Amino acid sequence: MKTRIIQLIIGFSILFIGTSASVESCKGKKINIFSVEDDKRLGMEVDQEIRSNPSQYPILNENLYPKAYTHLRRITQTLLNSGQVQYKNEFAWKTYIIHDDKTLNAFCTPGGYIYVYTGLIKYLESEDQLAGVMGHEIAHADKRHSTIAMTRQYGYQLLLDIVFGRDKGALARVAVGLRELAYGREAETESDEYSVNCLYPTEYDARGAARFFEKLQAQGTANPPEFLSTHPNPGNRVQKITDKWTAMGAKQGGTFAPRYIEFKNSLPK
Repeated sequence: MKTRIIQLIIGFSILFIGTSASVESCKGKKINIFSVEDDKRLGMEVDQEIRSNPSQYPILNENLYPKAYTHLRRITQTLLNSGQVQYKNEFAWKTYIIHDDKTLNAFCTPGGYIYVYTGLIKYLESEDQLAGVMGHEIAHADKRHSTIAMTRQYGYQLLLDIVFGRDKGALARVAVGLRELAYGREAETESDEYSVNCLYPTEYDARGAARFFEKLQAQGTANPPEFLSTHPNPGNRVQKITDKWTAMGAKQGGTFAPRYIEFKNSLPK
């Protein structure tokens, strides 16, 4: 990896000019100094750390709750087989359930490691809603939003520290920081749109994510859920998702509420 980073430093030095400057080109295209292989490696490192920290991330034991994982993986595979996932065959796309009924959240690391909290699963009312949220999370990995944001945040100096050994723990700290990474509004809008694209060819109603946001809006924002702390609201999300769905042809998909009840019943009480 160090050889490749040295090449990147040479290639991008004219852009950075010794600073951790903007990572957007003059055409506004996001620049990512990390490769797809780096995404895979970072995701693996974060996954290992999360699984080694059960007090903070109590992952549901698959041997004890096989039905719950069967439901979650059926949803995941349906989305991966939609024809919309660029890195379907490159990324791991491993799924985990975190046993925490108080947290309404889901997140996906680089490289496709997806974590869904029992609190979110129990909060939602139908399978299309969870599929919509998962489509949104898959987008963050497939569009490589995390490493684009890391490029913007850490930039050139991080590369120097890694390459020249000035800070041997730099990359490890970056990997840890991925868990807390908050995406920008542009990435959130792109992920909402991606969710519609991902669900539309499947059996699901492609407005699933919109129904999740409608439910959040109905409960108010006095105590915003964890999801919105790491996924800032770009505004008019429900309308934008609905407009995208309408522009694609307004196909009515299924919500699969009865099947989703079975999913929720398979979780620990």
